[in-house]
Amino acid sequence: MIAVADKTHLHLLEFHDRKALPTELEALQKRVRSSVAIGRTPVIDQIETEIRDYFEGGLTTFKTPLALGGTPFEKHVWAKLIEIPVGQTRAYGDLAREMERPEVVRAVGRANGANQLAIIVPCHRVLGADGSLTGYGGGLWRKQWLLRHEEKISAHKMERTA
Repeated sequence: MIAVADKTHLHLLEFHDRKALPTELEALQKRVRSSVAIGRTPVIDQIETEIRDYFEGGLTTFKTPLALGGTPFEKHVWAKLIEIPVGQTRAYGDLAREMERPEVVRAVGRANGANQLAIIVPCHRVLGADGSLTGYGGGLWRKQWLLRHEEKISAHKMERTA
């Protein structure tokens, strides 16, 4: 994965092979009026540890401070995504209804696709109305893997609390 952060906030976390990554990096540089350079910050160290713990099945809540650079509507959608518990999914229409705006299903989909913080803002937890896997910038195979991984995390967590 590729992480981009300043000294205090994570701006981008993406899969290294995402086709849109160059475009995302360019847009990020314009938005923050800065270039992206190779290096490490405490935020990079923190997200590296959290992502490793997530993939090892031990982490379900991320604490890394985020720089959410979208529109107010996108930020609202992303906040709804973060509320989806590990091991659960929602449909785009569910999110629109939770926002009390059922007519904005397509806009919810666009906001979902504009997310630049893979896994942390869990856009992979959103499915089509019929429960099918729908577009995912990281690839549908990866979305399916993430959902299965989170089902295991959730089941293991429930076993420990029972």
